[in-house]
Amino acid sequence: MAITHVDTAVVGGGIVGLAHALAAARRGDRVVLFERDEHAVGASIRNFGMIWAVGQQRGAIYRRALRSREIWQEISAKTGLWAAPTGSLHLAHRSDELAVLEEFVATTAPARDRGTAMITAAEAARRGPAVREEGLLGAMWSPTEINVDPRRAIPAVAGHLVEEYGVDVRFGTTVRDIAAPHLSTTAGQWRADRILVCSGNDFATLYPQVFAESGLVRCKLQMLRTGVQPDGWQLGPMLCGGLTLLHYAAFADCTARAALEARMRAELPFHREHGIHVLLSQTADGRLTIGDSHAYAATHDPFAGEDINEAILDYLRTFARLPAPRITERWTGCYPSLPDGRTELVVDPEPGVTVVNGVGGAGMTLSFGLAEEVLAR
Repeated sequence: MAITHVDTAVVGGGIVGLAHALAAARRGDRVVLFERDEHAVGASIRNFGMIWAVGQQRGAIYRRALRSREIWQEISAKTGLWAAPTGSLHLAHRSDELAVLEEFVATTAPARDRGTAMITAAEAARRGPAVREEGLLGAMWSPTEINVDPRRAIPAVAGHLVEEYGVDVRFGTTVRDIAAPHLSTTAGQWRADRILVCSGNDFATLYPQVFAESGLVRCKLQMLRTGVQPDGWQLGPMLCGGLTLLHYAAFADCTARAALEARMRAELPFHREHGIHVLLSQTADGRLTIGDSHAYAATHDPFAGEDINEAILDYLRTFARLPAPRITERWTGCYPSLPDGRTELVVDPEPGVTVVNGVGGAGMTLSFGLAEEVLAR
């Protein structure tokens, strides 16, 4: 049986796999990418489309996010991919929320140097037409966030790999076994000098022992989407409220966070129990994406709880007002997540093979930068 030889083989057609295929192709490698589904259907298309640098852990991870942002912009410039530099607004309707934001801005020079700043309630309302100004004490404006439409962006990146770099992208192809440098697939036998396994939520097929030893679990989330907003209405900056300050690592070192956490646990125990924080973004055609919740386990039931959806929408109404709020889509997502604050799993289970996984809910934000780091090792 004939064996096809390439420099780099990538397993997985979600954002992590696409990013590693791009990084390898930019180095001049002959690259093949295998994805078992006919098109991406996992976490990479079930998200907000937020390139969310401001929420990332300070230091190297924040810089990784900024590098990923640059690559999204480069792809957009070459392909016409919709990537709106909307920025973001963190809205503070309570004094403890304002305190966390003020401390973050005061103590985070890299974000401040890029234009992150506290603004007044009136200015926030001018920037964001959905902002609920009643009771608003102030807001943090960050210019670094980019909004893409994941259901369009992931296929567009795959197409860019083919057209710009000649990557052999093989959707509907399963990798059955790896014994480096050989791969056995439903599209025949392959040989690759470097194999990158970016299999996302599939922990069982390839190198299951790596995942068993890593502590990796699955995070299940619930999200919602409205119909197209009327008359071309635009959200502008992506929005979030105080619960988000308890979710993202960027705010973990703020001393004011403890008081916010205590109040939220007392006032919103259901939200905290189900890992709810609420973000609002927009798609290329004007729909609004709303979410989400977070539940962590090795295996999840497939059902969505309407009480969780209602809690998400109830909290959204505390900081945002939508022209046409009717929900037209509801879904669950599932992505791999590492415990103990680890931001990625990069393991070499055998010479010539690297497993990359565990980027959590920040795949769209971090994958391009992470891939360059992995390929540079």
